[in-house]
Amino acid sequence: MDAPTTYFEHGTAAERWERAQLFFDAKEYATAARILDALASEAPEQLAPRLLLARSYYHSAQLSRAERELRAILERWPVEDYAQLMLGRTLERSGRAAEARPYLRMAAAMAGEFPE
Repeated sequence: MDAPTTYFEHGTAAERWERAQLFFDAKEYATAARILDALASEAPEQLAPRLLLARSYYHSAQLSRAERELRAILERWPVEDYAQLMLGRTLERSGRAAEARPYLRMAAAMAGEFPE
């Protein structure tokens, strides 16, 4: 038997996107992620829902999911500097600072921040 659906899983993609943003802004990150997961699956070519999904995972401490989503984003959009930064922060938060460094350096370089 299928799990019961809730109201926030209904509506057009635009309505669900708006709803996900409201949940994210209200710091209901796990709920936002649940909505965004379906949106990202429906339109994998759109960057914004995928980035907000990764942020939702990060803020709800679903770090392995955040990492997986960010790596998928960077595979498709390798010059997405915010995804580089987020992946670095996610890896740091996971206790993998050495693995995070190249992503953080790349994000800084893309933002024009060069060491003196």
